[in-house]
Amino acid sequence: MGGERSLRDKCVFWVRLEAIDGEVILRLSDTSPDEGLIEDLTAEDKAVEQLAEGLLSHYLPDLQRSKQALQELTQNQVVLLDTLEQEISKFKECHSMLDINALFTEAKHYHTKLVNIRKEMLMLHEKTSKLKKRALKLQQKRQKEELEREQQREKEFEREKQLTAKPAKRT
Repeated sequence: MGGERSLRDKCVFWVRLEAIDGEVILRLSDTSPDEGLIEDLTAEDKAVEQLAEGLLSHYLPDLQRSKQALQELTQNQVVLLDTLEQEISKFKECHSMLDINALFTEAKHYHTKLVNIRKEMLMLHEKTSKLKKRALKLQQKRQKEELEREQQREKEFEREKQLTAKPAKRT
């Protein structure tokens, strides 16, 4: 062991996950994310390749399943949003129907008021017509009574005139 270096001591690399065009890619890098320095690799290419394949075979299925699950979730969210928009439009239609029903109820209420006002106006018209007729009759009656009084006064005046002593004419 003294002269041999383990594979761990010979190989220095970093695993990096990158998202490119919506896909997750697993990359091996010889650049430290902390230092940004390039290190010399002393490991054999085959060992690095095997380690990379092992790492990829270990994590890639989970990442692909996660990617698929995220795509399904996104698709389900789109479907949910469409359904939600449809339900909102249905509620708006129901609300507008309630508004229309309220308008019809209000129109019916005002129609009833108009009918009542019309009845009241007809009744008032009849009353005013009766009052006008009565006023005309009363006016005619007063004029008749006044005429009769005037005639009575004239008769009394004539009577008094006749009753007044007249000097006899000498013939």
